[in-house]
Amino acid sequence: MNIVHITAGTGNFYCGTCLRDHALVDAMRRQGHDAIMVPLYLPMVTDTAVDGDVPLFYGGINAYLQHRFWLFRHTPRWFDRFWDSAPLLRAAAARIGMTDPHLLGTMTVDSLKGEAGNQAKEQARLVTWLKANTKPDVICLSHTLLSGLVPMLRRELGVPLVCSLQGEHSFLDALPAGSRDRSLDLLRTYARDMDAVVAPSRYYADLMGARLQIPEDLLHVVPNGVPIDDVIVTEPTTGTGRKVGYLAPIMPSKGLHILVDAFIALKKREHNADVQLAVAGTLTKNNRSYLEEMKAKLTAAGFEQDAVFFTDIDRAEKLRFLSTLSVFSVPATYGEAFGLYLLEAMAAGVPVVQPRHGAFPELIDAIGGGILCEADDAESLAAGLESLLSDTDAARSLGAAGREAVMENFTADHMAERFLRVLEKVI
Repeated sequence: MNIVHITAGTGNFYCGTCLRDHALVDAMRRQGHDAIMVPLYLPMVTDTAVDGDVPLFYGGINAYLQHRFWLFRHTPRWFDRFWDSAPLLRAAAARIGMTDPHLLGTMTVDSLKGEAGNQAKEQARLVTWLKANTKPDVICLSHTLLSGLVPMLRRELGVPLVCSLQGEHSFLDALPAGSRDRSLDLLRTYARDMDAVVAPSRYYADLMGARLQIPEDLLHVVPNGVPIDDVIVTEPTTGTGRKVGYLAPIMPSKGLHILVDAFIALKKREHNADVQLAVAGTLTKNNRSYLEEMKAKLTAAGFEQDAVFFTDIDRAEKLRFLSTLSVFSVPATYGEAFGLYLLEAMAAGVPVVQPRHGAFPELIDAIGGGILCEADDAESLAAGLESLLSDTDAARSLGAAGREAVMENFTADHMAERFLRVLEKVI
């Protein structure tokens, strides 16, 4: 099967969407299919190597200039090429927050208008390249915010279109009200023209199926999966060196402040003098002050020496980091569509404690590698963490159960097998 998977990059930080898409494409290749990943907007940032022979389309600077200024909608390609250089795009992404939804309201609507929008030149360039360089049996879109491509892809390439759902609701909800409503109207129109829509959890299929009015017969649930060949398995510790871990983007919506409050509560109780906090994840310019606030809170409580922070770690560093943890939590404050970081922790045998909302109850029920606490409740989270830190047998049992379930049902290869069944059906 010839598969084109179109994914929007971030330019300068890791994101779950890019990691999932890269793992999916790699796994489909291992299973004998000709799959390529086509980057849009900003260069791909993944924790393993990405193919470098596919050009980037819809370069973020060009897209912005064409959105804002009439002249740039008519400039020749030789002129546009300068703005699409990878170093320039990465520098721009780091400086001005090109993925911040608060700044992208009208540009999001413009992109979703497709051929009728101000970025029609970029869309035409993408379709021209696809027609000249690929012969796809199916085209996959990483998420519904790329749906403005649908009419032209449908007309010019004439192949089935499959779109994933990957956390768009949080981006859409952050848009200004007018842009959000217009975007949702366009997304509902495009959703009916897909051949299949794939969600990572039943929770998210139901949520976005209702919001975008997606016909039930088009919706499929394909849980995410992670690579497991190089994972380092950890063992729970007791008495000394117990470590609470966090591995996700360092930002308020992922709930690091709740985990910090829970950690402080833990440290104030007897028998927890040895417990440490280890935080790792992507840090963007917009969230540096947030991280400093977390460090200041720990300092004020007298526990700054018991916490360590790592930013923008690669895969090898991530696996070593996970192997040092006793328990794991990312207490997100919103309804997470899945939570790829939980699979990564559980694959390493680390038990998790997660809030009771979003896809977390569904995931914990399916895998059994952790426990739930009340949402947005640092005391409840502290109690859950302490229950596993103080009971090595329970932590070991949950960690082993989680790892076994990931190995049996939630690897990247399992994800690819299920995803390919959807593609075969629409083809």
